[in-house]
Amino acid sequence: MLTEERRQKIKDILESKKRILVNEVSREFNISPVTIRKDLQILEKRGVLTRVHGGAIINHSAVRDLALVEKEHIHISEKKRIAFMAESLISSGDILILDSGSTTTQLARLLKFKKDLTVITNAVNIASELAASELTVMLTGGILREKSFSLVGPLAEESLRTITADKLFLGVDGIDFQYGLTTPNILEARVNNLMIKAAEEVIVLADSSKFGRRSLGVIDSLDSIDRIITDRNISESDLKRLSEIGIEVLVV
Repeated sequence: MLTEERRQKIKDILESKKRILVNEVSREFNISPVTIRKDLQILEKRGVLTRVHGGAIINHSAVRDLALVEKEHIHISEKKRIAFMAESLISSGDILILDSGSTTTQLARLLKFKKDLTVITNAVNIASELAASELTVMLTGGILREKSFSLVGPLAEESLRTITADKLFLGVDGIDFQYGLTTPNILEARVNNLMIKAAEEVIVLADSSKFGRRSLGVIDSLDSIDRIITDRNISESDLKRLSEIGIEVLVV
């Protein structure tokens, strides 16, 4: 088991049981308690947990890994407005990357009736939305995550290393000025990072509730972004800081 996969499994246990014991996890993973304590130390630095004697408890301020069907009902009007703005930035002939997520799903629904676009995605549900369209749709391949309908892992990563795109529309779970862009799943974060590297322009779709939040998997720093589309509830201080970094903010 890779180090980051082990830490993801530790996080999964925490979300289920709300607490974790070093000795129990050590036996389950057949790894020394010293290694598990180091994992807990790293996860605490990421804001996922709080260490206590003999183990750790979950940090409820961290973003949970919600299922896509749950996310679709949260801030729905804001997500639709963000998607409409995103759609207006797309030109005929563009090669697009859409990652998995509820806001990018809203954007995909607006693209159904367009022509002369190529859409690359790791989201099975987005590919399904576009299946009857006249667009060229490419799935990355990979291991299916049931919660997000996304494809992750080595196959997804390798396919993204072999392509380039004009624009990436990226949904995130947290935007933090110290940690950058984050998402609850580490494997998802790795795929998102490669999407950023493949795209000429990176456009983050994030309602204002995502600001000041962080999660386990760090995707990339904020200076990797060209534009953010968000809603009018974003704070003036966040707008100022984004401007100072050089990120264009479109408020809907």
